[in-house]
Amino acid sequence: MLISELSKRTGLSTHTLRYYENYGLFKGVTDEKVKTNNYKQYDESLVEKLELIKEAKEIGFTLSEIKKLLDSWFSKRLSVEKKVEILETKIKEIDGKIHQLKQVRKFLVEGIEDVRKGDC
Repeated sequence: MLISELSKRTGLSTHTLRYYENYGLFKGVTDEKVKTNNYKQYDESLVEKLELIKEAKEIGFTLSEIKKLLDSWFSKRLSVEKKVEILETKIKEIDGKIHQLKQVRKFLVEGIEDVRKGDC
């Protein structure tokens, strides 16, 4: 399938798909016999792979993290224990960010109080 069809099937823009391809998350195949265009063909199995990438992005994984994990996760070379460990590590990272954001929020609320009191 062409990138436009892949875009329709996954809900990702062609720009995003090209970015992911340039980043090395997947690769399209050009037909060496066709010299009139540079159209790439994408395999049907890529739809499932892109769904996994979308889900990983939604839960907070970076493209760099996804790139490192994608082949082993997708090819089922990771054990259940290793997958759980990866997800638990991401939960700890998110918990740390939540704590940090709560501190920032507290600082901002205190700043509002100082402004209202005329201290700032």
